[in-house]
Amino acid sequence: MITRSRNATMKTFAITLLAASISLLTTSASAADPAHGRQLQEANCMSCHDNSVYTRKDRKVTSLDGLQKQVRRCELTLGLQWFDEDVDDVTTHLNQNFYQFK
Repeated sequence: MITRSRNATMKTFAITLLAASISLLTTSASAADPAHGRQLQEANCMSCHDNSVYTRKDRKVTSLDGLQKQVRRCELTLGLQWFDEDVDDVTTHLNQNFYQFK
């Protein structure tokens, strides 16, 4: 038989663990790593094109959302099977260094 004190302690522990997990997921999702994105971009994207595709006057990408969708399309076309974080990292790298969308 579990006492009320132990039951309350277990509930507190479970709530604390849940809160910590949510905090970790939120922090990870919002903390893109542009240096990692650059490594991925140089190792994969450059097999199809050079950096001039990002700076040409008639470029197709006109928004941050569009940039992320294009990175995802390229990732799928190359069959890379990146994690969402990898797509975020590449998107962040490209945006910081070429596009500069807000």
